[in-house]
Amino acid sequence: MNFRDFILTLCVIFLTKAYTQKTLPTNPVPNKAQLAWQKAELGAIFHYDLHVFDNKKYRQTGTTGNRINPIPNHQIFNPKQLDTDQWIKAIKKAGFKFALLTATHETGFALYPSEVNPYSVKTLKWRDGKGDIVRDFVNSCRKYGIQPGIYVGIRWNSFFGVYDFKVNGTGEFQKKRQAYYNQMVEGMVTELCTQYGPLFEIWFDGGASHPNLGAPDVLPIVKKYQPDCLFYHNNQLAEARWGGSESGTVPYPCWATFPTPYSHAGDTSTDHRNLLKHGDPDGAYWMPAMSDTPLRGYNGRHEWFWEPGDEEHIFPLEELMHKYYNSIGQNSTLIMGLTPDPRGLLPEADVRRLEEWGAAIKKTFSKPIASTSAKGDQIVLSLNNPQTISNIVIQEYIAKGQRVRAYSIEAYTKGQWKIIAQGESIGHKRIHQIQPIEVEQLKLIIDQKILPPIIEQFGVY
Repeated sequence: MNFRDFILTLCVIFLTKAYTQKTLPTNPVPNKAQLAWQKAELGAIFHYDLHVFDNKKYRQTGTTGNRINPIPNHQIFNPKQLDTDQWIKAIKKAGFKFALLTATHETGFALYPSEVNPYSVKTLKWRDGKGDIVRDFVNSCRKYGIQPGIYVGIRWNSFFGVYDFKVNGTGEFQKKRQAYYNQMVEGMVTELCTQYGPLFEIWFDGGASHPNLGAPDVLPIVKKYQPDCLFYHNNQLAEARWGGSESGTVPYPCWATFPTPYSHAGDTSTDHRNLLKHGDPDGAYWMPAMSDTPLRGYNGRHEWFWEPGDEEHIFPLEELMHKYYNSIGQNSTLIMGLTPDPRGLLPEADVRRLEEWGAAIKKTFSKPIASTSAKGDQIVLSLNNPQTISNIVIQEYIAKGQRVRAYSIEAYTKGQWKIIAQGESIGHKRIHQIQPIEVEQLKLIIDQKILPPIIEQFGVY
Protein backbone atom coordinates (compact mmCIF):
# COMPACT_ATOMS: atom_id res chain seq x y z
CA MET A 1 0.00 0.00 0.00
CA ASN A 2 1.48 3.40 -0.99
CA PHE A 3 1.35 6.51 1.21
CA ARG A 4 -1.62 8.01 -0.67
CA ASP A 5 -3.70 4.83 -0.28
CA PHE A 6 -2.72 4.65 3.39
CA ILE A 7 -3.98 8.21 4.02
CA LEU A 8 -7.21 7.50 2.12
CA THR A 9 -7.78 4.36 4.18
CA LEU A 10 -7.31 6.32 7.42
CA CYS A 11 -9.78 8.93 6.20
CA VAL A 12 -12.38 6.27 5.39
CA ILE A 13 -11.96 4.68 8.82
CA PHE A 14 -12.25 8.07 10.55
CA LEU A 15 -15.31 9.16 8.57
CA THR A 16 -17.01 5.79 9.05
CA LYS A 17 -16.42 5.95 12.79
CA ALA A 18 -17.66 9.55 12.96
CA TYR A 19 -20.75 8.72 10.90
CA THR A 20 -21.53 5.68 13.05
CA GLN A 21 -21.14 7.64 16.26
CA LYS A 22 -23.34 10.39 14.88
CA THR A 23 -26.15 8.29 13.46
CA LEU A 24 -26.52 5.26 15.73
CA PRO A 25 -28.96 5.99 18.54
CA THR A 26 -27.75 5.87 22.13
CA ASN A 27 -31.30 5.25 23.35
CA PRO A 28 -33.11 3.36 20.58
CA VAL A 29 -36.91 3.48 20.54
CA PRO A 30 -39.51 1.30 18.83
CA ASN A 31 -41.15 2.20 15.56
CA LYS A 32 -44.93 2.16 15.22
CA ALA A 33 -45.13 -1.53 14.29
CA GLN A 34 -42.79 -2.64 17.08
CA LEU A 35 -44.65 -0.63 19.69
CA ALA A 36 -47.99 -2.14 18.65
CA TRP A 37 -46.49 -5.65 18.60
CA GLN A 38 -45.11 -5.35 22.12
CA LYS A 39 -48.30 -3.87 23.52
CA ALA A 40 -50.29 -6.73 21.97
CA GLU A 41 -48.32 -9.16 24.21
CA LEU A 42 -50.09 -12.39 23.23
CA GLY A 43 -50.63 -13.76 19.73
CA ALA A 44 -51.37 -17.02 17.94
CA ILE A 45 -49.89 -18.64 14.86
CA PHE A 46 -52.18 -21.10 13.09
CA HIS A 47 -50.29 -23.89 11.31
CA TYR A 48 -52.29 -25.48 8.52
CA ASP A 49 -50.92 -27.41 5.56
CA LEU A 50 -51.17 -30.68 3.67
CA HIS A 51 -49.53 -32.50 6.61
CA VAL A 52 -52.76 -32.20 8.60
CA PHE A 53 -54.52 -34.50 6.17
CA ASP A 54 -51.97 -37.30 5.64
CA ASN A 55 -52.61 -39.07 8.99
CA LYS A 56 -48.85 -39.26 9.64
CA LYS A 57 -46.48 -37.84 12.23
CA TYR A 58 -45.21 -34.44 11.11
CA ARG A 59 -41.80 -34.50 12.79
CA GLN A 60 -39.16 -36.69 11.20
CA THR A 61 -35.44 -36.96 11.91
CA GLY A 62 -32.45 -35.73 9.96
CA THR A 63 -32.54 -33.68 6.79
CA THR A 64 -35.05 -36.01 5.13
CA GLY A 65 -38.77 -35.71 5.61
CA ASN A 66 -41.09 -32.79 5.22
CA ARG A 67 -38.59 -30.36 3.72
CA ILE A 68 -37.58 -32.57 0.79
CA ASN A 69 -40.36 -35.14 0.29
CA PRO A 70 -43.34 -33.79 -1.69
CA ILE A 71 -46.83 -34.80 -0.56
CA PRO A 72 -47.92 -37.46 -3.10
CA ASN A 73 -51.40 -36.01 -3.66
CA HIS A 74 -52.35 -32.51 -2.61
CA GLN A 75 -56.03 -33.32 -3.18
CA ILE A 76 -56.05 -34.79 0.33
CA PHE A 77 -56.56 -31.20 1.48
CA ASN A 78 -60.29 -31.17 2.16
CA PRO A 79 -61.44 -29.29 5.30
CA LYS A 80 -65.19 -29.82 4.83
CA GLN A 81 -66.15 -27.88 7.98
CA LEU A 82 -63.64 -25.05 7.67
CA ASP A 83 -64.64 -22.26 10.05
CA THR A 84 -62.05 -19.57 10.67
CA ASP A 85 -64.57 -17.71 12.83
CA GLN A 86 -64.35 -20.61 15.27
CA TRP A 87 -60.56 -20.33 15.39
CA ILE A 88 -60.57 -16.60 16.05
CA LYS A 89 -63.41 -16.61 18.57
CA ALA A 90 -61.41 -19.12 20.62
CA ILE A 91 -58.33 -16.91 20.84
CA LYS A 92 -60.38 -13.75 21.31
CA LYS A 93 -62.06 -15.26 24.36
CA ALA A 94 -58.64 -16.23 25.71
CA GLY A 95 -57.37 -12.65 25.45
CA PHE A 96 -55.13 -12.91 22.39
CA LYS A 97 -54.62 -9.70 20.41
CA PHE A 98 -53.16 -10.86 17.08
CA ALA A 99 -52.89 -13.96 14.92
CA LEU A 100 -50.86 -15.26 11.99
CA LEU A 101 -51.64 -17.94 9.42
CA THR A 102 -49.18 -20.11 7.48
CA ALA A 103 -50.07 -18.94 3.97
CA THR A 104 -47.31 -21.31 2.83
CA HIS A 105 -45.13 -23.72 4.78
CA GLU A 106 -42.51 -26.35 3.93
CA THR A 107 -44.59 -28.13 1.30
CA GLY A 108 -44.83 -24.91 -0.73
CA PHE A 109 -48.63 -25.32 -0.93
CA ALA A 110 -50.40 -21.94 -0.76
CA LEU A 111 -53.62 -21.56 1.23
CA TYR A 112 -54.85 -18.85 -1.11
CA PRO A 113 -55.50 -18.85 -4.90
CA SER A 114 -52.16 -17.49 -6.09
CA GLU A 115 -51.77 -16.29 -9.66
CA VAL A 116 -48.02 -16.93 -9.58
CA ASN A 117 -47.77 -20.17 -7.59
CA PRO A 118 -49.45 -23.08 -9.39
CA TYR A 119 -49.31 -25.19 -6.21
CA SER A 120 -52.24 -23.68 -4.32
CA VAL A 121 -55.87 -24.13 -3.28
CA LYS A 122 -56.78 -22.93 -6.76
CA THR A 123 -56.05 -26.44 -8.09
CA LEU A 124 -58.14 -28.30 -5.49
CA LYS A 125 -61.42 -30.12 -5.88
CA TRP A 126 -62.25 -28.60 -2.49
CA ARG A 127 -64.66 -25.72 -3.03
CA ASP A 128 -64.15 -26.18 -6.78
CA GLY A 129 -60.80 -24.41 -6.54
CA LYS A 130 -62.44 -21.20 -5.30
CA GLY A 131 -61.41 -21.41 -1.65
CA ASP A 132 -59.20 -18.79 -0.04
CA ILE A 133 -58.27 -19.59 3.55
CA VAL A 134 -56.12 -16.48 3.88
CA ARG A 135 -59.16 -14.37 2.96
CA ASP A 136 -61.37 -16.25 5.40
CA PHE A 137 -58.76 -15.91 8.14
CA VAL A 138 -58.19 -12.18 7.66
CA ASN A 139 -61.94 -11.52 7.52
CA SER A 140 -62.48 -13.45 10.75
CA CYS A 141 -59.68 -11.56 12.47
CA ARG A 142 -61.18 -8.22 11.55
CA LYS A 143 -64.66 -9.38 12.49
CA TYR A 144 -63.57 -10.17 16.06
CA GLY A 145 -61.01 -7.42 16.60
CA ILE A 146 -57.86 -9.52 16.20
CA GLN A 147 -54.91 -8.09 14.26
CA PRO A 148 -54.16 -10.36 11.24
CA GLY A 149 -50.69 -11.40 10.12
CA ILE A 150 -49.20 -13.78 7.58
CA TYR A 151 -46.44 -16.40 7.79
CA VAL A 152 -44.65 -17.12 4.50
CA GLY A 153 -42.42 -20.17 4.18
CA ILE A 154 -39.84 -19.68 1.42
CA ARG A 155 -36.70 -21.28 2.85
CA TRP A 156 -37.93 -24.80 2.12
CA ASN A 157 -40.31 -25.98 -0.57
CA SER A 158 -40.56 -29.71 -1.13
CA PHE A 159 -42.75 -29.30 -4.22
CA PHE A 160 -40.24 -27.12 -6.08
CA GLY A 161 -37.17 -28.83 -4.61
CA VAL A 162 -35.92 -25.87 -2.58
CA TYR A 163 -33.72 -26.31 0.48
CA ASP A 164 -32.22 -23.34 2.37
CA PHE A 165 -33.46 -21.05 -0.44
CA LYS A 166 -31.52 -23.01 -3.08
CA VAL A 167 -33.30 -24.80 -5.90
CA ASN A 168 -31.97 -28.33 -6.41
CA GLY A 169 -29.89 -28.97 -9.52
CA THR A 170 -26.73 -27.79 -11.24
CA GLY A 171 -25.59 -25.56 -14.07
CA GLU A 172 -27.89 -23.58 -16.32
CA PHE A 173 -30.85 -25.77 -15.35
CA GLN A 174 -30.52 -24.80 -11.70
CA LYS A 175 -29.84 -21.15 -12.49
CA LYS A 176 -33.04 -20.74 -14.51
CA ARG A 177 -35.18 -22.58 -11.99
CA GLN A 178 -33.71 -20.46 -9.18
CA ALA A 179 -34.62 -17.30 -11.07
CA TYR A 180 -38.14 -18.65 -11.59
CA TYR A 181 -38.51 -19.54 -7.91
CA ASN A 182 -37.28 -16.14 -6.74
CA GLN A 183 -39.64 -14.37 -9.11
CA MET A 184 -42.53 -16.55 -7.93
CA VAL A 185 -41.80 -15.85 -4.26
CA GLU A 186 -41.58 -12.11 -4.86
CA GLY A 187 -44.89 -12.33 -6.71
CA MET A 188 -46.51 -14.20 -3.82
CA VAL A 189 -45.26 -11.66 -1.28
CA THR A 190 -46.71 -8.91 -3.48
CA GLU A 191 -50.04 -10.73 -3.64
CA LEU A 192 -50.18 -11.21 0.12
CA CYS A 193 -49.19 -7.60 0.78
CA THR A 194 -51.71 -6.08 -1.63
CA GLN A 195 -54.82 -8.28 -1.58
CA TYR A 196 -55.72 -8.61 2.11
CA GLY A 197 -55.58 -5.14 3.60
CA PRO A 198 -53.28 -3.91 6.38
CA LEU A 199 -51.28 -6.68 8.05
CA PHE A 200 -49.94 -6.66 11.61
CA GLU A 201 -46.88 -8.85 10.96
CA ILE A 202 -45.25 -10.80 8.16
CA TRP A 203 -43.16 -13.73 9.38
CA PHE A 204 -40.69 -15.38 7.04
CA ASP A 205 -39.97 -18.90 8.26
CA GLY A 206 -36.31 -19.34 9.12
CA GLY A 207 -35.72 -15.81 7.87
CA ALA A 208 -35.72 -14.75 4.22
CA SER A 209 -31.97 -14.65 3.57
CA HIS A 210 -30.55 -11.84 1.40
CA PRO A 211 -30.87 -11.10 -2.33
CA ASN A 212 -27.07 -10.83 -2.52
CA LEU A 213 -26.97 -14.50 -1.52
CA GLY A 214 -29.30 -15.46 -4.36
CA ALA A 215 -32.55 -15.45 -2.35
CA PRO A 216 -35.78 -13.64 -3.24
CA ASP A 217 -35.76 -9.90 -2.53
CA VAL A 218 -38.74 -9.52 -0.20
CA LEU A 219 -37.92 -6.62 2.13
CA PRO A 220 -38.60 -3.80 -0.39
CA ILE A 221 -41.96 -5.37 -1.27
CA VAL A 222 -43.13 -5.52 2.34
CA LYS A 223 -41.92 -2.00 3.08
CA LYS A 224 -43.60 -0.63 -0.04
CA TYR A 225 -47.02 -2.18 0.42
CA GLN A 226 -47.17 -2.76 4.20
CA PRO A 227 -45.17 0.08 5.78
CA ASP A 228 -46.81 -0.35 9.20
CA CYS A 229 -46.37 -4.13 9.30
CA LEU A 230 -43.77 -5.74 11.58
CA PHE A 231 -41.10 -7.37 9.39
CA TYR A 232 -39.69 -10.65 10.70
CA HIS A 233 -37.08 -11.17 9.24
CA ASN A 234 -34.08 -11.51 6.88
CA ASN A 235 -30.32 -10.82 6.81
CA GLN A 236 -31.04 -7.13 6.26
CA LEU A 237 -33.60 -6.39 8.95
CA ALA A 238 -35.41 -7.89 11.92
CA GLU A 239 -38.00 -5.71 13.65
CA ALA A 240 -38.34 -8.46 16.27
CA ARG A 241 -36.03 -11.31 17.17
CA TRP A 242 -36.49 -14.97 17.96
CA GLY A 243 -35.98 -15.50 21.69
CA GLY A 244 -33.53 -18.36 21.20
CA SER A 245 -35.82 -21.34 21.82
CA GLU A 246 -39.29 -22.68 21.08
CA SER A 247 -40.11 -23.07 24.78
CA GLY A 248 -42.48 -20.09 24.96
CA THR A 249 -40.13 -18.42 27.46
CA VAL A 250 -37.06 -16.21 27.60
CA PRO A 251 -34.47 -16.12 30.39
CA TYR A 252 -34.04 -13.02 32.50
CA PRO A 253 -32.89 -10.34 31.84
CA CYS A 254 -34.38 -9.87 28.38
CA TRP A 255 -33.60 -6.50 26.78
CA ALA A 256 -35.51 -5.06 23.82
CA THR A 257 -32.31 -3.85 22.14
CA PHE A 258 -29.76 -5.61 19.94
CA PRO A 259 -26.32 -4.79 18.50
CA THR A 260 -27.20 -5.33 14.81
CA PRO A 261 -30.25 -4.52 12.63
CA TYR A 262 -30.68 -8.21 11.76
CA SER A 263 -31.09 -10.91 14.40
CA HIS A 264 -29.44 -14.27 13.68
CA ALA A 265 -29.22 -14.93 9.95
CA GLY A 266 -28.33 -18.57 10.47
CA ASP A 267 -25.89 -18.08 13.36
CA THR A 268 -26.70 -20.87 15.83
CA SER A 269 -23.59 -20.67 17.99
CA THR A 270 -24.03 -20.80 21.76
CA ASP A 271 -22.86 -17.21 22.22
CA HIS A 272 -25.26 -15.91 19.61
CA ARG A 273 -28.11 -18.01 20.99
CA ASN A 274 -27.53 -16.36 24.36
CA LEU A 275 -27.55 -12.96 22.69
CA LEU A 276 -30.92 -13.79 21.12
CA LYS A 277 -32.28 -14.80 24.50
CA HIS A 278 -31.03 -11.85 26.50
CA GLY A 279 -30.57 -9.06 23.96
CA ASP A 280 -28.02 -6.34 24.60
CA PRO A 281 -28.74 -3.43 26.98
CA ASP A 282 -26.27 -1.32 25.01
CA GLY A 283 -27.57 -2.42 21.61
CA ALA A 284 -28.08 0.31 19.03
CA TYR A 285 -31.25 -1.20 17.51
CA TRP A 286 -34.70 -1.76 18.96
CA MET A 287 -35.48 -5.44 18.43
CA PRO A 288 -37.81 -6.99 21.05
CA ALA A 289 -37.83 -10.73 21.69
CA MET A 290 -40.46 -13.24 20.66
CA SER A 291 -41.24 -16.34 22.71
CA ASP A 292 -42.94 -19.04 20.64
CA THR A 293 -44.14 -22.56 21.33
CA PRO A 294 -46.90 -24.91 20.14
CA LEU A 295 -49.87 -25.51 22.44
CA ARG A 296 -49.34 -29.23 21.83
CA GLY A 297 -45.82 -29.32 23.18
CA TYR A 298 -46.17 -31.03 26.55
CA ASN A 299 -44.49 -34.14 27.89
CA GLY A 300 -41.83 -34.59 25.25
CA ARG A 301 -43.85 -33.52 22.22
CA HIS A 302 -43.52 -30.41 20.07
CA GLU A 303 -46.30 -30.46 17.49
CA TRP A 304 -46.98 -27.43 15.31
CA PHE A 305 -49.38 -29.39 13.10
CA TRP A 306 -52.41 -31.45 14.10
CA GLU A 307 -51.87 -35.16 14.58
CA PRO A 308 -54.40 -37.84 15.53
CA GLY A 309 -54.70 -38.76 19.22
CA ASP A 310 -52.42 -35.98 20.41
CA GLU A 311 -54.67 -34.27 22.96
CA GLU A 312 -52.67 -35.53 25.95
CA HIS A 313 -49.79 -33.34 24.80
CA ILE A 314 -51.68 -30.06 25.18
CA PHE A 315 -49.88 -28.01 27.81
CA PRO A 316 -51.66 -28.05 31.19
CA LEU A 317 -52.82 -24.75 32.63
CA GLU A 318 -49.98 -24.42 35.14
CA GLU A 319 -47.42 -24.79 32.32
CA LEU A 320 -49.16 -22.11 30.28
CA MET A 321 -49.15 -19.72 33.23
CA HIS A 322 -45.43 -20.43 33.69
CA LYS A 323 -44.89 -19.43 30.06
CA TYR A 324 -46.91 -16.26 30.56
CA TYR A 325 -44.80 -15.15 33.52
CA ASN A 326 -41.56 -16.06 31.75
CA SER A 327 -42.31 -14.42 28.43
CA ILE A 328 -44.74 -11.51 28.68
CA GLY A 329 -43.63 -11.05 32.28
CA GLN A 330 -40.00 -10.75 31.14
CA ASN A 331 -40.35 -8.21 28.31
CA SER A 332 -41.13 -10.64 25.49
CA THR A 333 -44.14 -11.11 23.19
CA LEU A 334 -45.63 -14.62 23.41
CA ILE A 335 -46.87 -16.40 20.27
CA MET A 336 -48.68 -19.73 20.72
CA GLY A 337 -48.82 -22.29 17.92
CA LEU A 338 -52.32 -23.60 17.24
CA THR A 339 -53.45 -26.07 14.61
CA PRO A 340 -56.88 -26.73 13.11
CA ASP A 341 -57.71 -30.37 12.43
CA PRO A 342 -58.74 -32.07 9.14
CA ARG A 343 -62.32 -30.83 9.61
CA GLY A 344 -61.06 -27.26 9.46
CA LEU A 345 -61.84 -26.62 13.12
CA LEU A 346 -59.69 -25.92 16.14
CA PRO A 347 -60.08 -29.10 18.24
CA GLU A 348 -62.43 -28.89 21.21
CA ALA A 349 -59.71 -29.81 23.73
CA ASP A 350 -57.52 -26.97 22.49
CA VAL A 351 -60.41 -24.51 22.69
CA ARG A 352 -61.17 -25.53 26.29
CA ARG A 353 -57.54 -25.13 27.37
CA LEU A 354 -57.31 -21.70 25.76
CA GLU A 355 -60.49 -20.66 27.56
CA GLU A 356 -59.11 -21.87 30.90
CA TRP A 357 -55.85 -20.04 30.31
CA GLY A 358 -57.56 -16.80 29.37
CA ALA A 359 -59.75 -17.00 32.46
CA ALA A 360 -56.69 -17.54 34.69
CA ILE A 361 -54.87 -14.55 33.20
CA LYS A 362 -57.96 -12.37 33.56
CA LYS A 363 -58.58 -13.47 37.15
CA THR A 364 -55.03 -12.54 38.14
CA PHE A 365 -54.33 -9.41 36.12
CA SER A 366 -57.58 -7.77 35.02
CA LYS A 367 -57.90 -5.48 38.06
CA PRO A 368 -54.97 -4.25 40.17
CA ILE A 369 -55.26 -3.87 43.92
CA ALA A 370 -53.45 -0.58 43.43
CA SER A 371 -51.54 1.03 40.57
CA THR A 372 -49.75 4.25 39.70
CA SER A 373 -47.52 5.82 37.06
CA ALA A 374 -44.77 8.38 37.50
CA LYS A 375 -41.39 9.71 36.45
CA GLY A 376 -38.33 9.69 38.64
CA ASP A 377 -36.00 7.44 40.59
CA GLN A 378 -38.41 6.55 43.38
CA ILE A 379 -42.12 5.80 43.22
CA VAL A 380 -44.27 5.07 46.27
CA LEU A 381 -47.49 3.09 45.90
CA SER A 382 -49.86 3.35 48.88
CA LEU A 383 -52.66 0.87 49.49
CA ASN A 384 -55.85 2.02 51.21
CA ASN A 385 -55.31 -0.60 53.89
CA PRO A 386 -52.95 -3.55 54.43
CA GLN A 387 -53.56 -6.15 51.74
CA THR A 388 -51.98 -9.41 50.64
CA ILE A 389 -50.27 -9.27 47.26
CA SER A 390 -48.60 -11.95 45.13
CA ASN A 391 -47.85 -10.21 41.82
CA ILE A 392 -46.06 -6.95 41.07
CA VAL A 393 -46.19 -5.46 37.57
CA ILE A 394 -43.81 -2.78 36.31
CA GLN A 395 -43.96 -1.21 32.85
CA GLU A 396 -41.74 1.40 31.28
CA TYR A 397 -43.07 3.88 28.76
CA ILE A 398 -41.14 2.15 25.98
CA ALA A 399 -42.10 4.70 23.33
CA LYS A 400 -39.19 6.63 24.87
CA GLY A 401 -36.93 3.59 25.06
CA GLN A 402 -35.78 1.18 27.75
CA ARG A 403 -34.06 3.41 30.29
CA VAL A 404 -33.87 1.45 33.54
CA ARG A 405 -30.81 -0.72 34.14
CA ALA A 406 -31.40 -1.88 37.72
CA TYR A 407 -34.15 -1.51 40.32
CA SER A 408 -35.37 -2.66 43.72
CA ILE A 409 -38.84 -3.04 45.18
CA GLU A 410 -39.39 -2.48 48.88
CA ALA A 411 -42.53 -3.28 50.83
CA TYR A 412 -43.66 -1.63 54.07
CA THR A 413 -44.82 -4.57 56.14
CA LYS A 414 -45.14 -5.05 59.88
CA GLY A 415 -43.79 -1.59 60.58
CA GLN A 416 -40.63 -1.74 58.46
CA TRP A 417 -39.37 -1.48 54.89
CA LYS A 418 -38.16 -4.73 53.34
CA ILE A 419 -36.70 -5.51 49.91
CA ILE A 420 -38.97 -8.09 48.27
CA ALA A 421 -37.74 -8.01 44.64
CA GLN A 422 -34.88 -6.75 42.49
CA GLY A 423 -34.13 -6.76 38.80
CA GLU A 424 -32.43 -5.27 35.76
CA SER A 425 -34.60 -5.14 32.65
CA ILE A 426 -38.17 -3.79 32.81
CA GLY A 427 -39.10 -2.79 29.27
CA HIS A 428 -42.71 -3.20 28.23
CA LYS A 429 -43.57 -5.42 31.19
CA ARG A 430 -41.86 -7.10 34.11
CA ILE A 431 -43.93 -9.31 36.41
CA HIS A 432 -42.61 -10.41 39.78
CA GLN A 433 -44.51 -13.39 41.13
CA ILE A 434 -43.75 -13.39 44.86
CA GLN A 435 -44.76 -15.30 47.94
CA PRO A 436 -47.98 -13.74 49.26
CA ILE A 437 -47.19 -10.91 51.65
CA GLU A 438 -49.34 -8.35 53.46
CA VAL A 439 -48.20 -4.82 52.68
CA GLU A 440 -49.29 -1.23 53.33
CA GLN A 441 -46.99 0.50 50.85
CA LEU A 442 -44.58 -0.39 48.09
CA LYS A 443 -41.62 1.55 46.81
CA LEU A 444 -39.97 1.20 43.40
CA ILE A 445 -36.37 2.41 43.56
CA ILE A 446 -34.45 2.91 40.31
CA ASP A 447 -30.86 2.00 41.18
CA GLN A 448 -29.34 2.48 37.71
CA LYS A 449 -30.55 4.25 34.57
CA ILE A 450 -29.29 5.73 31.31
CA LEU A 451 -31.95 8.47 31.15
CA PRO A 452 -34.69 9.67 33.51
CA PRO A 453 -37.08 6.71 33.87
CA ILE A 454 -40.71 6.91 32.82
CA ILE A 455 -42.81 4.25 34.57
CA GLU A 456 -46.13 3.65 32.83
CA GLN A 457 -47.38 1.26 35.50
CA PHE A 458 -46.30 0.20 38.97
CA GLY A 459 -49.06 -2.04 40.22
CA VAL A 460 -49.87 -4.91 42.54
CA TYR A 461 -52.25 -7.79 42.01
